[in-house]
Amino acid sequence: MNPDTMQSLFGLKNKVALVTGGGGVLCRTLCRALGQLGVRVVVVDKNAEAAQRTAEEITGEGGEAIAVTGDVLERASLEAVRDAALAKFGCVDILINGAGGNNSQATISPEVSFFNLPPDAIRGVFELNFIGTLLPCQVFGQLMAEQKEGCILNISSMNAFRPLTRIPAYSAAKAAVSNFTQWLAVHMAQEYSPRIRVNALAPGFFDTEQNHFLLTDPVSGELSLRSRTILAHTPMNRFGLPEDLIGATIWLLSPSAAFITGVVIPVDGGFSAYSGV
Repeated sequence: MNPDTMQSLFGLKNKVALVTGGGGVLCRTLCRALGQLGVRVVVVDKNAEAAQRTAEEITGEGGEAIAVTGDVLERASLEAVRDAALAKFGCVDILINGAGGNNSQATISPEVSFFNLPPDAIRGVFELNFIGTLLPCQVFGQLMAEQKEGCILNISSMNAFRPLTRIPAYSAAKAAVSNFTQWLAVHMAQEYSPRIRVNALAPGFFDTEQNHFLLTDPVSGELSLRSRTILAHTPMNRFGLPEDLIGATIWLLSPSAAFITGVVIPVDGGFSAYSGV
C-alpha cells in the first residue's frame, strides 16, 4: 500500500476538530495526537487554564490550535464556542465529546448507602455525561447538517455495557450516551446526510484524576481491592493509558471508517471478553 493510499484512508490534515473536555488527561492526549496529524484543534474546557495548556502544547509541537472556555451544560456558552471556532477556522468537521466524569458524592461507600445517595449528586453526574454530550451535538451537529458532512465521536464507557458496583449514576449516564450515539447516528444519516457519522469509544479502566480515589488506597497509595479485582478480570493485566485511545480515535474519525456509524467501540484490554473463568 503506497503512501498516497494510506493518506486517503487515514489522512485528517487540515480538518477542524472541536474537543470538549480538552484540558483533561485523556482528551489532552487526543488533542495533541490530532494536532500532530495536521488537524486544527479547538480545545474546549470549563477550566480556561487547562484548555490553554493543551492548546500551547499543540502549537509547541508545530500544530495549530486555539483554547476556548466553554460549559457543555450551557447552550449559550456552546454557541459562543461555535462562533469562536468559525471565526478562527471557518468550519467544524469533527466533534469529540470528551467532557464527563463521576462524582465521589454519587458513589456508594461504607458511609453512604444507595438509599441515601444525594439526588443532586446523581443529577449532576447524569447531566455532565449525558446532557453534556447532547447539547454539543445539537450546537455543532447543526453545523454538520448544514455542510452535509462531519464526524461526531462520543466518549461512553465499559460501564455502559456492564454496570459496575458503587457507581450507579455514572453507569446509567454512560449507558444513555451509548444509546444516544446509536440514535443520533441514524437520525443524522437519514434526515441530513449519510456523510455525517456518529460513533463512540467505550474506554475500560483508565487511572485518571477522576477515578483515582476508587482505584488506590487513600492512605498508602497502593492498589485498592477494587483495582486488584479489575486487573484480575482484564486479560492484559493493566490499566489503560491515554495513548491507548489514539488509534481507535483516528480510525473512527478517518475516511477509512466511512461506512461505520452508530457503533460503540470498547478499548478495555479485553475486560468485556473475559467471563472470569
